[in-house]
Amino acid sequence: MPKISPISSNYHDRLHPWCIICCLPNAQTLIIQRFRRRNDAEAHLRVLQHMNPAIAYEIIFDASSPPAEE
Repeated sequence: MPKISPISSNYHDRLHPWCIICCLPNAQTLIIQRFRRRNDAEAHLRVLQHMNPAIAYEIIFDASSPPAEE
């Protein structure tokens, strides 16, 4: 798999704002996968919950803006 540069990664993240996150201890989260559409994220979430019912997953909309360049 080709490496993604930080610039293209930010662009990819902005194009895929819907995220499935895994809820970890101490209020930490881990982004599992990003999606363009919410219904795609919901379908993938159902599969994850079926495969791993003991792990807590959530869908969020990541509207964070990229860091300002100086």
